[in-house]
Amino acid sequence: MTTSHAMRSRRLLIKVPEITIWFWIVKVLCTTVGETAADFLNVSLNLGLTGTSFVTGLLLVVVLFLQFRADRYVAVRYWLAVTLVSIFGTLLTDNLTDNLGVPLEASTVIFGALLAVTFVGWYRTEGTLSVHSINTTRREAFYWLTVLFTFALGTATGDLMAEVLGLGYLVTGSIVAGLILLAAIARKAGLHPVLAFWIVYVLTRPLGASIGDMLSQPAADGGLGLGATLTSVAFFVAIIAIVVYLAWSKSDVIPADHPPADEQASGGLMQTTVVLAVLLAAGGTGYILRTSSLQDTSPVPVMVTGPATAGTPGTAAAGPLGDLSSFRTITQDTLDLLNRGDQAGATTRVDALEASWDHGEAQLKPRDATAWTVTDGKIDTVLRKLRSTSPVPATEKAALTDLLSALK
Repeated sequence: MTTSHAMRSRRLLIKVPEITIWFWIVKVLCTTVGETAADFLNVSLNLGLTGTSFVTGLLLVVVLFLQFRADRYVAVRYWLAVTLVSIFGTLLTDNLTDNLGVPLEASTVIFGALLAVTFVGWYRTEGTLSVHSINTTRREAFYWLTVLFTFALGTATGDLMAEVLGLGYLVTGSIVAGLILLAAIARKAGLHPVLAFWIVYVLTRPLGASIGDMLSQPAADGGLGLGATLTSVAFFVAIIAIVVYLAWSKSDVIPADHPPADEQASGGLMQTTVVLAVLLAAGGTGYILRTSSLQDTSPVPVMVTGPATAGTPGTAAAGPLGDLSSFRTITQDTLDLLNRGDQAGATTRVDALEASWDHGEAQLKPRDATAWTVTDGKIDTVLRKLRSTSPVPATEKAALTDLLSALK
């Protein structure tokens, strides 16, 4: 085989885009959609977590089948696959947390280990982790498996910081953005390009999720209150616009004679060891200090917005999660509004329940993780019923009544 023929073959088999500024912009947009679209399908369309996972998983299998059968990179097909992987990776973590009751700490460790095993298997088999080397089916399989685990790990890590550790999405996003900036500076200072790429790739997941939460969450919880539907649509439109431009301009197509400089860089193994050690030490220390601080701090008052109705129950003796009377107030308010036929008012009022519950998670969950998970599941059911595109008052009232019995 001549050199020119080999280069033509390599060009036909390159299945990923060049790493440009457009790559990172679309990656963050896809990540944000992964967060908001999962919420939209789960809650707004009332598919539930299992139904959403099944639908998204089926679509992902179809798109990846087409991606693997293709002989070159095509922007539309590639980014559609990334978007679906983002949604499905989010759902992997959500299923472990909500359906199986796996703590986010455990999910973070599990997906971190799976990602590490994938990297080791990829490197031992192929001798490189460079995205510029995705020119065989086996390397592409390693690549997409890695992408899936980065989204799942990023989801678990971001939710752990924002919810369990009570940092909120604004602080979490700021921390992650700072780490990305640090990685970029380190890259300029000599950090191995492949290592720098995958560090940023993982970190863009919690960054995108924080952006999505900031836009979609209610104003009472510090968000802009755009909702999951509007946020998802806006970002989908942005993704489509950029991908159409890339498909037209071909500006992110890796040329046949592209020199894979990142494969030639040295010191990757030593740098990876050092970076992992620093991240694990800093992350572990931060987690211990933050959880200790939360345990030593008195529970923060839970936000209760809007007037309570005459039917609001009084404060009862605190259960395993402490005094939940504020949540009962909101739940009873919502039920009273439904009983009066005010569907719009009930749907608006239940936003305060979601915001208050998320706000109080960092203090409530450590008291009794099992009780918290059960109650959290009932709240998710209430949110799905109230936000359904075709709400049924009878099922809404049943879900609210069931939740009231759990908020003891």
